[in-house]
Amino acid sequence: MMRILKVVSICFLMIFASHVEVSAKKDGFDWEPVMNAIIQIESKGNPAAVNGPYVGVLQISPVLVKECNNILKSTGSNKRYSLSDRFNAAKSKEMFIIIQSFHNPLNSVERAIRLWSGGIRYSVAKTQAYLRKVMRYMN
Repeated sequence: MMRILKVVSICFLMIFASHVEVSAKKDGFDWEPVMNAIIQIESKGNPAAVNGPYVGVLQISPVLVKECNNILKSTGSNKRYSLSDRFNAAKSKEMFIIIQSFHNPLNSVERAIRLWSGGIRYSVAKTQAYLRKVMRYMN
C-alpha cells in the first residue's frame, strides 16, 4: 500500500511540476503582487543586492537553490539553477514559483510570505512582522 501511495505521489509531483516553470501565473493564480512586494522589502529591486548568503532581488540563499533543484529533479525535469541565477530577476521569480508550487500548493498568500521569510518550517510568531510588512506593500 505504501509503495502504491509513493508511486502515485511521484506521478502527481511530476505532472504538477511540469507546469511550474512557465510563468508567475499558475493555474490562474498571479504571484506577481506578492513577489513585487517581497522584492521591495528584500532588495528595493536591486538584482545585485547581497546580504551575506542571500542575493538578488528576492534575496535567495544557496539552500533555496538546492531545494529548487531537488524539486525539479524529483519531477524528472532536466532544468537546474546555479547560484549565479539568483542575480537574475526572472530566474529568481521562477525559483519563488517552484518553491510555492511545491510547499504551498493551495496558493495561500499568507503561507507564501511566511514560507519566504521563515523557511519550510517557519514559526508563525517569528514571521508575523514580515507578513505585516509585505501585506502593507501589497495594499
